[in-house]
Amino acid sequence: MGSVIRAENLKLAYEKGKNVIINNASFTIEQGEFVFITGPSGSGKSTLLKSMYGKLRPHSGTLEVGGYNMSKIKRKQLLQLRRNLGIVFQDYKLINEWTVEKNVVLPLIITGYSLDVQRVQAEKLLSHVKLTEHAKKYPLELSGGEQQRVGVARALSKNPFLILADEPTGNLDEFSSGVVWDLLENACDQLNATVLVVTHKIPTIFNIPYRHFIIENGGIYEVH
Repeated sequence: MGSVIRAENLKLAYEKGKNVIINNASFTIEQGEFVFITGPSGSGKSTLLKSMYGKLRPHSGTLEVGGYNMSKIKRKQLLQLRRNLGIVFQDYKLINEWTVEKNVVLPLIITGYSLDVQRVQAEKLLSHVKLTEHAKKYPLELSGGEQQRVGVARALSKNPFLILADEPTGNLDEFSSGVVWDLLENACDQLNATVLVVTHKIPTIFNIPYRHFIIENGGIYEVH
């Protein structure tokens, strides 16, 4: 696919140009790259992620994700893009009335995959996140770390070309953090997914090459 994300003189702001968060940022992220984005609280890390899945439109400049111009993307195109993204939210966003198993395959349910495909994918992913024995439980019966692992499994359920993760290990115990990092590494290394992670802290042990961007005072700078 080549460039998965391309930004040129990108400006992100709320309230029609007031309160500029990101200013004149230019960068390119290629297929199969693992990217960390760090920066102080309130610097715009989560805002940048929102722009990549269409929650916030660019104020000016260019942002392309998966070949779509995010300034001009139509609703039908946005839905198509989101079907091929994996998004890991900081607050999990699980459906408490659904079992763990059903939460994992939510993207497959939305796009009409058969029950057989759903079952096979759920078994595989729950094994990866070490939650096989919790398949029939509900999210509120799990710890925070276990819920986040369900969230990561859900993000991977459709083998997305791009995974966006917002502080995926921010509040997790060491074991759950390790499981999440292993999953994201494997998605990049074995599935050739592009993985973009917003985090306060890059893990001390990381087994694949990665790029590192810092957001500071509205600018986005790559650390070499």
